[in-house]
Amino acid sequence: MAEVIVAFSKPENGKNIKSILMRNGFHVAATCVSAAQTLTAAEDLERGIVVCGSHFADMMYTELRECLPAYIDMLVIAPPAHMAASREEHLVLLAMPLKVNELIGTMEMMTRAQHRRRRKRKKPMARSQEDLELIKHAKEILITRNRMDEEEAHHYLQKCSMENGANLVETAQMVISLAGG
Repeated sequence: MAEVIVAFSKPENGKNIKSILMRNGFHVAATCVSAAQTLTAAEDLERGIVVCGSHFADMMYTELRECLPAYIDMLVIAPPAHMAASREEHLVLLAMPLKVNELIGTMEMMTRAQHRRRRKRKKPMARSQEDLELIKHAKEILITRNRMDEEEAHHYLQKCSMENGANLVETAQMVISLAGG
């Protein structure tokens, strides 16, 4: 689960939000009362979410968002009048008065979104020489029997792989076995 930094200029607000989050299974890594403290705490995280108010003594939330690393998301809790319309990536606005179920639901949504982004960034594993040979052999069969060129054979294997929910190597093995070797 993502690390959470709670940052409010009023310490009692931060304490209340921290308590709600911890009771609902979120790990609060730091509680801050200034934007500078928040930025320092964010440097220690690999990913996470900053839950904060709209302004601090040292800067507004929009400036804080610009200074935070891209891998840190921000949830701003503030009265609607304090929020500027924003379509900035990694920024979610939640209007007061705050309902606990809205806070928890929004945090869960943001955590899932971070997890999905991380999974997308992971590079696929390189194929072994044996797997490459299987794919090449399956393409050769398709080229010979179905009069396809190499690109068409590869596209066909990819399409079959997606339709059957199998990976490319499994699909190549299937083509080879159906062709009789």
